[in-house]
Amino acid sequence: MKVLEMQNIGKSFNDLEVLRDISLEVDHGEVVSIIGPSGSGKSTLLRCATFLEKVDFGKIKYLGKPATMVNDENRAMYVGSSQLAEIKNYFSLVFQNFNLFPHYSVIKNITEAPLSVQHRDKEEVMEDAHKLLRKMGLEAKANAYPYQLSGGQQQRVAIARALAMKPEILFFDEPTSALDPELTAEVLKVIRQLADEKMTMVIVTHEMPFARAVSDRVIFIDGGVIVEQGDPEIVLGNPQQARTRQFLQTYQR
Repeated sequence: MKVLEMQNIGKSFNDLEVLRDISLEVDHGEVVSIIGPSGSGKSTLLRCATFLEKVDFGKIKYLGKPATMVNDENRAMYVGSSQLAEIKNYFSLVFQNFNLFPHYSVIKNITEAPLSVQHRDKEEVMEDAHKLLRKMGLEAKANAYPYQLSGGQQQRVAIARALAMKPEILFFDEPTSALDPELTAEVLKVIRQLADEKMTMVIVTHEMPFARAVSDRVIFIDGGVIVEQGDPEIVLGNPQQARTRQFLQTYQR
């Protein structure tokens, strides 16, 4: 069964059509990187997949469970709030600007949602949180506050917070765009480790060498449509579409 299925997705903001008839599937353990120029619809696609934006057209399913149905004109109709709440447990999203709660300690940032949203056992949640901090190399920072951390450390806390929800799939929206190169390397190392552990991930990124190394599939989006997708060695090393070649040449200059 697919973790995520998005079929014929359309999204507009007023008269601006941002996504046009996009279809995307993600398998268990698959790492998919989404690349493309600014304004191409990459982040909007992630926001639609995680219900931060509502799609106008198309179907969204997680683990075969529909989040939207469509009418005769393919217009999207969302399922009820209790069904959506259940589906929201299947994914987590890591933002480019961390979005940590500044007035919460690191450990409280990580444990708050599993306790208050998922109502899990406190002892189990705390144990998981400390394991995640060890994994992120941040065990000594459990009682620190976000302002006391570097950008790279804050992003690793954000990843730990996302993993604490035990998601089936993890979304990253440009996870290194707010970081300098040294801190970028820290965060990419963590994501690469998750890929090695077969975590299912969709990563919007501008780090082409990283996308090539870590992805099972790369999707190039431009103008709200999927222009090209496939094996990273082909899409990034020998693209078949002229628009993909043009984008990569511009990128490499």
